[in-house]
Amino acid sequence: MTNKQFKRTTVTSALPYANGGVHIGHLAGVYVPADIYVRYLRLKKEDVLFIGGSDEHGVPITLLARKEGVTPQDIVDRYHKLIKDSFEEFGISFDIYSRTTSKIHHEFAAEWFRKLYDEGKLVEQTTTQLYDEEAHQFLADRYVVGECPHCHNERAYGDQCEKCGRDLSPTELINPKSTISGSTPVMKETKNWYLPLNEYQPWLKQWILEGHKEWRPNVYGQCKSWLDMDLQPRAMTRDLDWGIPVPVEGADGKVLYVWFDAPIGYVSNTKELCEKEPEKWGSWQQWWQDDETRLVHFIGKDNIVFHCIIFPTMMKAHGDYILPDNVPANEFLNLENDKISTSRNWAVWLHEYLVDMPGKQDVLRYVLTANAPETKDNNFTWRDFQERNNSELVAIYGNFVNRALQLTKKYWNGVVPECGELQEIDRQAIEEFKDVKQKVEQLLDQFKFRDAQKEAMNLARIGNRYITECEPWKLWKAKAPEAPEAPHSAPEGATNASALKSNEAPSGAVGGASGAARVATILNICLQLTANLAIAFEPFLPFSSKKLREMLNLPEFDWNQLGDTEILKPGHQLGEPQLLFEKIEDDVIQKQLDKLEATKKANMAKAFKAAPVKENVDFDTFEKLDIRVGLVKACEKVKKSKKLLQFTIDDGTGQDRTILSGIAAFYDDPQVLVGRRILFVANFPPRKMMGIESQGMILSAVDFDESLSVVTTTKDVKPGSQVG
Repeated sequence: MTNKQFKRTTVTSALPYANGGVHIGHLAGVYVPADIYVRYLRLKKEDVLFIGGSDEHGVPITLLARKEGVTPQDIVDRYHKLIKDSFEEFGISFDIYSRTTSKIHHEFAAEWFRKLYDEGKLVEQTTTQLYDEEAHQFLADRYVVGECPHCHNERAYGDQCEKCGRDLSPTELINPKSTISGSTPVMKETKNWYLPLNEYQPWLKQWILEGHKEWRPNVYGQCKSWLDMDLQPRAMTRDLDWGIPVPVEGADGKVLYVWFDAPIGYVSNTKELCEKEPEKWGSWQQWWQDDETRLVHFIGKDNIVFHCIIFPTMMKAHGDYILPDNVPANEFLNLENDKISTSRNWAVWLHEYLVDMPGKQDVLRYVLTANAPETKDNNFTWRDFQERNNSELVAIYGNFVNRALQLTKKYWNGVVPECGELQEIDRQAIEEFKDVKQKVEQLLDQFKFRDAQKEAMNLARIGNRYITECEPWKLWKAKAPEAPEAPHSAPEGATNASALKSNEAPSGAVGGASGAARVATILNICLQLTANLAIAFEPFLPFSSKKLREMLNLPEFDWNQLGDTEILKPGHQLGEPQLLFEKIEDDVIQKQLDKLEATKKANMAKAFKAAPVKENVDFDTFEKLDIRVGLVKACEKVKKSKKLLQFTIDDGTGQDRTILSGIAAFYDDPQVLVGRRILFVANFPPRKMMGIESQGMILSAVDFDESLSVVTTTKDVKPGSQVG
């Protein structure tokens, strides 16, 4: 964060794509941390605006609409409502959640484009692109499928191969096909408008690499890797019929690129809100064009380039906008040690969770924050979810709160007793939690939400240790020789401070005045800790904090009270104690695991079908391939690569051959391949990857679950033997 002091903060969270629901990966990566930060700023009484909305343009929506036989508008209407309702029920506290199909957004995005066009900030280029002659339209990347030139997956898309993860362009695919008609597309000229990123590269380097070294390492590093390359102009228009029409003559059949119009949605949504409630929010310009406003984008790592390079370039080209002060992007969250995949339905969907786990919004918020992928990919498992709920929320936080409130109800009719003379153990407990505000605040200001939540939970640990060591129930039951049996409550009607002074024990209290006074002091400190917990957890667990405020009979509080030991005044009447959290049993978790197992089996069943046989080739074509047997002498992972294995092979020539293969994910220990006789293509042209020359291609079999296995021989065939 910069040292500059700002008057207000604009917070955006990535616009979820309206072709499906929101899953835990989205929540952990974007929406929970954004909501924590906004709630924290509101508690501090700072001016903050939290902007959200649905991203409703782009090719995947048109593909889904075509598949279902409905219009794209039908698709986005359905999922916009689902997403919006899920966010509201989950407590994501947007000030506005709108959409990019709104009239105000269409007009605003078109005006932005037109301004850049009129000022000569865009470059017009004619290029050749794939065209479907049967459908009479140009094909966006996702409308093209074909064989990946790297791993030979036959179902690779025109922008990416989902099997090997390589970024592609449609023209790289082998045997490309149109997903619309199934025909083979042809190359045809088309005109589009480009944002000349190359012209802004020197400014971007200065602004990011010199001006924002405080950004998270993953964000800074990804930006640097882009800026170390030569940036190229990027098309801001597409040949499609779903989207915002390009507001330029001669642009019929073209729409704004979804990554041009979507981030503008942050601004148009702000404009929509400010025009509805001008007396509350003022002008939209003050949130986006005032130098005294701080802009923070919450996104996932897959959106870093758009929010740190493309959108800032758009704002710089426009000229009137502030730039993001920070972009705290998270890495990815896996599910049960497997990558979350919407296409495979391998996800925990928010709308389903809210049905399956009613009233447990805060449990999921807590677990996702505890496992936040802030610096590296992290993992969510249902067993960990259960363990954190039972051993942390229930056994630590909930347990302490329940003990403090129930004992106060039992001994003082739920009225806050007066704090008497402090002993060393009391002073130690107070000393431990008095600087909690500084610790949590510092971590939240640095976007370290996982550590900040740990500090909040540490308050409950302090409280549990303190009340256990003090044992007020034993002090209350201590018997004076002449005293009768003590009642386990304050005298009837003891609801004011005069009845609770430290030198006045409730009638019949065994142990005399000193025993009751000591219990009063202990409970007072416990209650102050409980009030601090309600404040500290408010950004993280809003539902639980609201419930705890009601139990404490505290209608409101602010952040500045955190660390205070006199939040609750003696004589204050508390509300009725309730359990903050409840234990989650094994059968509840097993249902979720069974659901995932059923998904896995369904995916396997769907995949358990051999791919169609390729087109016939003649024998002469086959003979051109020189497939041979090689003896693996060494095999190791390539440094700085998650995908590549480096094989050293005896190919029978007397000179070792090096081949790289992108199958590292399928072999945890590459050493198991050493000594195997494998098949490889010997006459592929050499190719450099990661600075290493690869001389051929290892042959692998793709199983129905999309796992790979190197093809081997059943006998010890000599290296160099040809396959024919």
